[in-house]
Amino acid sequence: MIVITGGAGFIGSVLAWKLNRLGKNDLLLVDQLAKNSFKWENVKKRSYKLYLESEDFLRQLEKNERKNEISAIFHLGACSDTTEMNVGFLRKNNTEYSQRLAHWAIKENVYFSYASSAATYGNGKLGFSDADKLTPKLKPLNPYGQSKLDFDIWVLKQGYQNKIVGFRYFNVYGPNEYHKGSMRSLVQKGFEQVSREGKLKLFKSYKKEYPDGGQKRDFIYVKDVVDTMIWFYKHPNTHGIFNLGTGKAQSWNELAAALFKACGKKTNIQYVDMPENLKHQYQYFTEADLTKLKKTGCPTTFRNLAKGVKDYVQNHLQQKDPIF
Repeated sequence: MIVITGGAGFIGSVLAWKLNRLGKNDLLLVDQLAKNSFKWENVKKRSYKLYLESEDFLRQLEKNERKNEISAIFHLGACSDTTEMNVGFLRKNNTEYSQRLAHWAIKENVYFSYASSAATYGNGKLGFSDADKLTPKLKPLNPYGQSKLDFDIWVLKQGYQNKIVGFRYFNVYGPNEYHKGSMRSLVQKGFEQVSREGKLKLFKSYKKEYPDGGQKRDFIYVKDVVDTMIWFYKHPNTHGIFNLGTGKAQSWNELAAALFKACGKKTNIQYVDMPENLKHQYQYFTEADLTKLKKTGCPTTFRNLAKGVKDYVQNHLQQKDPIF
C-alpha cells in the first residue's frame, strides 16, 4: 500500500486523486477526521483501501502490524496553522511524529517523502537556497516554521537526506483547501469576496520598498506540486530536501488581477490594515531557489498565477461540486 498521511487534507487529497488517475487505488489514508470531519468531503470520490487516524497508524506501524504491507509513505500530515503558538503541540505533532515515521521507513527500506515549508526561511534575509549548509542558520518567524525546520535539521544530522525526500512548499493554492479556515489561500477566500461583494481586500504594506499589495510570494498551484511529488516517487534514487515553488515571486496585486479576470469582473481592490499579530511575522517576499531541484532532471513546469488561478476558478470554484 501507498500511505498518505494528511490524506484527507489539501495536498494529500489531491495527491490521492493523482495516484488514482495513475491507476493506483491501493492507498492507506491517514488523517485526523475525528477532529475535522469536513475534510471527509475531500476523499469521498477517492478509491483507497484503508483509512486510519494518525495515532492509530503510528501505533500499528511501530508494533510492526503493517510490516511488508507498505511500499511508500507520503508524509503530509501536520498542523499547518502558521498562527499556532503551542510549541509543545507543534513539537509533538509536526516534528516528533515525523521523526518516528522517517525512522521506521528508513529501517524498513520504504520510500519516504515529507512536507517541509518555506516558513523555515523566516524573513528571507539569508535568501531562499535549499542548500543543506544554510539550513541550520535559518530563523523562522513563528513556531510552525520552527517545527518544520527542526525536522529538516534532524534529517541532516541523521544523514537521512541521502535516503528520503523533503519538499519545502511555498504558497500552495488550489482545490480541496476548503476545510482550512483562515489558512485557505487568498485565491479561495478572495473568490468568495469577489463573488459576494465585487471587491477584494489586501493588506497594506508597512515597508517603504513595497507598495500596498506589492508584497510578493512564490505562489504554486497544487496540481503542479503533486506532479513534482509523483516524479520523485518514480525516481526513488533521487534524495534530498528541495524547494517546491515556481521560482518566480508574484505580488498580491497580480494575484488579485488574475482572480478578477478569471471571474470576469473588473479589478476592485481595497487595502486594509494588517492585524497586529501578523505584523511581526509577515513575510514580504518569498521566491524559491530551484537550482537544486533542476539538477535532479525533474521536468515539471509550473503555471504562473494567471494560468493557475484560471483553472482553479473556472474548473473548480465555479462548479457546483468543486472538490476533486
